[in-house]
Amino acid sequence: MINESQLLIERVQTGVRMEKRLLKVLKALAEYHDLSLGDLLEGIVLHAFDGKTPFSTANLKRIQDLKKFYRLDLDSSASHRLKEIKRRSENKTAAEQKTSEKKTTQKKTAEKKTSEKKK
Repeated sequence: MINESQLLIERVQTGVRMEKRLLKVLKALAEYHDLSLGDLLEGIVLHAFDGKTPFSTANLKRIQDLKKFYRLDLDSSASHRLKEIKRRSENKTAAEQKTSEKKTTQKKTAEKKTSEKKK
């Protein structure tokens, strides 16, 4: 059994990357339970480490509904087999999009000048 002094912990910030729709489901579930995402993940991992299921039947139903809502069609069979794709332009940040557009404009301007010189 855990005593009170063991419940005093130190948390660290982490920059974990994970599948976009999976993160949306986790955030929605955390929000539903009024937990931070970190608290939810800690609970899931601690249950898993003990060989216990972290979710009640009602929560599993809620997760299925959230998976449908966010179009998450992955299950445990996809674990450790996911392959990341390059980000599409619509997923770029505003700054990345602006830089990309500026480069495209510069390239077109240079091509136009080259074309005019040839005439």
